[in-house]
Amino acid sequence: MKLEIEFVKFNPTQNMTILVRTQHPINEYAYIASKMMSYDHVYAEQVGFIEEPIHHGAAAHLQMAGGEFCGNACMALAALIASERGIVHNDWMNIELEASGTEQFIACQVKKIKEQYVCQVSMPIPNKIEKKTLNYEGDDLDIAIVRYHDFLHIVIEVEQFDLTMRNKAQGLAKLLGVVLGANLIGVLLFKSDSHELAPLIYVPPLDSMIWERGCGSGTASLGAYLSWIRQAAIAVPIRQPGGTIHVTADCYQDEVTNLRIEGSVEIVAQGKAYIHI
Repeated sequence: MKLEIEFVKFNPTQNMTILVRTQHPINEYAYIASKMMSYDHVYAEQVGFIEEPIHHGAAAHLQMAGGEFCGNACMALAALIASERGIVHNDWMNIELEASGTEQFIACQVKKIKEQYVCQVSMPIPNKIEKKTLNYEGDDLDIAIVRYHDFLHIVIEVEQFDLTMRNKAQGLAKLLGVVLGANLIGVLLFKSDSHELAPLIYVPPLDSMIWERGCGSGTASLGAYLSWIRQAAIAVPIRQPGGTIHVTADCYQDEVTNLRIEGSVEIVAQGKAYIHI
């Protein structure tokens, strides 16, 4: 049997993202995503599915293949909707989305600049942020844990993104995926002196582990951590291999109260893909 899949491919800070437009049973999402992400297919770092919204006021529902939340995929979907609604150069458009991994509406502001879409996105507020010292492979790691409803990010401040640290990050992500049963584990290696981020994202339901070139949700978690640790509002450009994502966050009495990211998106391809099942 051959599945015919309509898709759009996006470039949000080189975190290549596929959104599927055709409707499929949700139990096929993981299989479709793993095929489309592969090098011998459409090739991307993540796949989301565009569904009809559940609540009035939302333009669409974004369901990621692993059930996780993804900020860059939200930007991509907002850019697509703005494009189809006829947004013109230098114009702004407000779009609200539903998304997997959060019960909050995701408020998006999209501005078209030539063939790019600059997106500002409200991000889910973490349930809790805490600092811990973790003994892992014989070393004490000072980490910050940014917890959400069904996913978490680990922030580790480092001096270098060396191979030893990257291997430790991958092992830690795998271990936490087994122990916690979360839909997504992110390990965020951060150079605080230069505001550089190396984001590792592990999605246990898909067994997908990728050093992303630009991570929207990771940038948001890092911004939440920086605001929490400083107990102050922050506005920081976070440099990543694929470009820069800006984050703003506010903190009041140990609680993050506002969290937004801004990045750019390009629509790079659309068409039909074929999967044999």
